[in-house]
Amino acid sequence: MMDLLIPDKTHDESRQGEALMLKAEAAKNNGRKLYIESYGCAMNFSDSEIVASILAERGFETTSDYSVADVIFINTCSIRENAEQRVRNRLKEFTVAKVKNPGLVVGVLGCMAERLKSKFLEEEKLVDVVVGPDAYRDLPNLIDQVDDGQKAVNVLLSREETYADISPVRLNSNGINAFVSIMRGCDNMCSFCVVPFTRGRERSRDPLSIVAECRDLFDRGYREVTLLGQNVDSYKYSTTGEEVITTNFANLLEMVALINPDLRVRFSTSHPKDITDDVLYTINKYDNICNYIHLPVQSGNSRILDLMNRTYDREWYINRIDAIRSIIPDCAISTDVITGFCSETDDEHKDTVSMMDYVKYDFAYMFKYSERPGTLAAKRYADDIPEEVKQKRLTEIVAKQQEYSFYRMQARIGRVERVLIEGFSKKSDKDYCGRSDQNAMVIFPVGENYKPGQYVNVLIERSTTATLIGKVVD
Repeated sequence: MMDLLIPDKTHDESRQGEALMLKAEAAKNNGRKLYIESYGCAMNFSDSEIVASILAERGFETTSDYSVADVIFINTCSIRENAEQRVRNRLKEFTVAKVKNPGLVVGVLGCMAERLKSKFLEEEKLVDVVVGPDAYRDLPNLIDQVDDGQKAVNVLLSREETYADISPVRLNSNGINAFVSIMRGCDNMCSFCVVPFTRGRERSRDPLSIVAECRDLFDRGYREVTLLGQNVDSYKYSTTGEEVITTNFANLLEMVALINPDLRVRFSTSHPKDITDDVLYTINKYDNICNYIHLPVQSGNSRILDLMNRTYDREWYINRIDAIRSIIPDCAISTDVITGFCSETDDEHKDTVSMMDYVKYDFAYMFKYSERPGTLAAKRYADDIPEEVKQKRLTEIVAKQQEYSFYRMQARIGRVERVLIEGFSKKSDKDYCGRSDQNAMVIFPVGENYKPGQYVNVLIERSTTATLIGKVVD
């Protein structure tokens, strides 16, 4: 099933639990070592870069070995149950390390921190500090409190905080791809999701600060940026003066695309209720905005979508798919699907299957419904679908997606794809890998005339369900 995971940077399974390392600056070194481990989506890894910037300014040196650390932070995700369990298991390991080093500071950052602060601090006594996504500037003070023998908590959510003035340290970067947060929080209240409660209300960054960050990345050799937000299509920033000027997501995409034709632009995640034709026409207008949209459907049935509080129905979603196909004919589309949501019937599940047949997605994230404490669904609906039924439905859509992933990949055979080289393939240093405009991973032989960070044209000769394989052509 791993081969079916979306080859996208929104939730890279290979990075789960990744520890960051930064180059030490002797002039600022305070003698203390920092270990940060990240889980979850791209927003969490982006936040870890912000945390690293804040603490590097205070002289912390990073380490990839938590056993020699003075401060351990684990940046968490509350969206997926397995991520939460992995975090708990890691905290227990860190607790053992604390026995050997009583002065060790252990903290939880991010989404799970806000939701489980009392459990972590008081009941299970696993951590010393709990910090929510809007309180990272307060970390130096919170560490000082722990040094003074206190427990420290700051999970206050802000309606203003965007960290727009902090230049993130790029963690474990290949120097080619970078995440750029354009907004924080979420105003959608999907009944299965905890994000509005853990990341707060939606607020957008000043577009000029976003463009400046992207231009700086390009000047430093980066060749691809992914604009991040829980719902990028609702990006909106107004400046006041003699007249009010409002920048929407289509405007922002154009501003970033105009930095340089060699700067590739991606974004994640879109919401079916908000994605506009203006955004689609902007993508089509600029060759360096990738022809790839992640458009989560979650369910193909209108009643279930209503229970999920997705604020669109089956017909609306199909309308958006038709618009994408019409305006950007060569656009790849990926999605998220949840099987076995509360009260879902067999016929309603079939509507999801038929949606997959209609769209023929390139890639998909697929999950069984897992009730998350604190969500609207947990409060309102019974999690009443038997586990074996959820699994059966999941197995069916995974098989369906495997069919369409292979179908989409096979359709690229014989075509020439423009690929940004990211580095060696995972299996061989004789092959390079990179992504196509449609976000498919492409493998091709290493050559003397090209290297990572450059674009090449690759003739596709064969494929798997998630990978294109070919050779470089002029």
